[in-house]
Amino acid sequence: MEFRIANDGNEKDIAEIYKMLKDYNLSKREKSEDVPLGIYLEDENGNKQAGLTADIFGNWLCIHYLFVSERLRGHGVGKELIATAENEAIKRGCKYSFVDTFSFQAPGFYSKLGYKEVFSLQEYPYTGARYYYTKEL
Repeated sequence: MEFRIANDGNEKDIAEIYKMLKDYNLSKREKSEDVPLGIYLEDENGNKQAGLTADIFGNWLCIHYLFVSERLRGHGVGKELIATAENEAIKRGCKYSFVDTFSFQAPGFYSKLGYKEVFSLQEYPYTGARYYYTKEL
């Protein structure tokens, strides 16, 4: 056997490692569903203007992406997306929420909504930072 170093982001290689890790993890951890959650704000033509994507995973709402178009920022749309996701998560039995954000994105936004920083990566990727937050629902 020998190591092969790849710089191509080959989807087949990535998928194989992901499957091996997922199979191992599922054999060792408690059973829980991973249910996708999407909340979208669309204009009259069906064009997305804002949205949030997440997973409900056991007790956790895991927020992956939150986006609000430039023209809607500052009008409470982001706050409403978070509130809608949290309310849906509570209905589905979640107790906590998790999100991460970059220093140029929205650390203050999440803090104002009651999220607590649990750790950060400084100098990420070089001069910025990435923050990780949780909230009890």
